Amino acid sequence: MTVETLITPARALFALDQLDVQFDPALGTLWTYMRPHARPSFNPGLLHDFVQWQDDVGLAVDSGAMPIRYLVLGSHFPGVFSLGGDLDLFAQLIRGRDRAALVKYGQACVQILHRNMLGLGRPIVTIGLVEGDALGGGFEALLSFNVVIAERGATFGLPETLFGLFPGMGAHCFLSRRLGAARAEQMILSGRSYTAEELYDMGLVHALAEPGDGRRMVEDYIRGNRRRHSAHCAIYEASRAVNPLPLAELEAVVDLWADAALRLGETDLKLMRRLVAAQVKLLEKAGQVTVAAD
Repeated sequence: MTVETLITPARALFALDQLDVQFDPALGTLWTYMRPHARPSFNPGLLHDFVQWQDDVGLAVDSGAMPIRYLVLGSHFPGVFSLGGDLDLFAQLIRGRDRAALVKYGQACVQILHRNMLGLGRPIVTIGLVEGDALGGGFEALLSFNVVIAERGATFGLPETLFGLFPGMGAHCFLSRRLGAARAEQMILSGRSYTAEELYDMGLVHALAEPGDGRRMVEDYIRGNRRRHSAHCAIYEASRAVNPLPLAELEAVVDLWADAALRLGETDLKLMRRLVAAQVKLLEKAGQVTVAAD
């Protein structure tokens, strides 16, 4: 059902510009889909919506208005989960030597991911639904979820090294804990794309769906596991206790990322722009955007 109009003293819950939210009471599931303006990337407005969304989830659960047990994030953008960070903004800030703004952007990202990793401090299982490409920050975001369900044919990658940078919003921290430091570095340094099937074999994707069948797979997963919901929440909490990831560690990597970004030269920035232009061209060809990159 459509999310009810739940009023706080200031505004309605889930009144968001770049996120569509729907609550399914039968499954105790909050379905959320990204619909960012222009390119499907984490622009500042979308980051603001994510913070508000997380606040609203807490209010909805604590008030009893929505007994949310599962939180699902997907994308309404056909063929794309997320292309990651706002590269246009990065280039602008790098050229302007604005380290503070780079750090502010990065910290906003990792604070959202860290909160997601903790299940928003509630007994909630988080699920990433991948029905298309997840690149850069899009891939990093998925690493903060308890469960990732991906359609076959989806691709994942960390292309930042192609233009002299590295993924600074959690990839190294999350992958090192999942795969070990050496394998994490190998994946980051390669700059290559990985299929959903490859990540399933690594244990980073937990279930595979046929193309177009991702949402049904998530529904089946929830139906098949909801009696074990409390046990799953406890296991995830224990895993975080055994192998904790402090927010301070994520923020320290953001500082390193910002410093590395400011060392990029004009050749690197041109490569970054070419990547953006190539993405926009593909999206225009698919009829998904009508404006070219700046």
